[in-house]
Amino acid sequence: MPAVPQSPNSESTYTEWRHKIGDGLKPLQNSLVQLFQQTRLFRIYSSTLVPGLLQTEGYAAAVLRTVAEFEELPFDDSSEAARARVERSRVIHDPERRFVLLIEEAVLYHQLGDAKIMAAQLDYLLTTDALQSVSLGIIPMATRERAQLPHETFHVYDETLASVELVSAEVNITQASEIALYLKAFEQLRSMAVYGAEARALILKALEDLR
Repeated sequence: MPAVPQSPNSESTYTEWRHKIGDGLKPLQNSLVQLFQQTRLFRIYSSTLVPGLLQTEGYAAAVLRTVAEFEELPFDDSSEAARARVERSRVIHDPERRFVLLIEEAVLYHQLGDAKIMAAQLDYLLTTDALQSVSLGIIPMATRERAQLPHETFHVYDETLASVELVSAEVNITQASEIALYLKAFEQLRSMAVYGAEARALILKALEDLR
């Protein structure tokens, strides 16, 4: 199915992944650099993967290799794309920005790459407490009476853009009323998360189970 055409006044765009990665995975990573540089507040929710901003190079390469295989790309530049993603993610060290990241506890058990790669990724998550600009919340699997069910991965950049990742495509939303709904869902998801020592305990449990 071709990408849905958009009018000049459209407030959302639907772009199939096959079009976004037609020139390779590395150009896609580089295409986000300007957006990252312009954004002051990042709000990210993921039910499937560690957010790209917190991915190690090994984990990122495993994720992107899976994408290359699924999309049947004619060439695999996942290693180069992983390095570009990690380089782009250095923005999290900027104290003038804020990064509010939420993941489902199940993400800690979705193994990408071998056990060594996954262990390194989980170890890296344990260091997020040292990043003053980053808040990492984990929604426990044992949460009762959830305010929100798990959703597709979405990013909200400041309050001007919501980006939603589907299996086949990415949807970018700029309509204020729709962004407000994503922010409402984000806050409800955030209310169920644990932080600090409780979050570290969940990560350490996942590490123990992995080893």
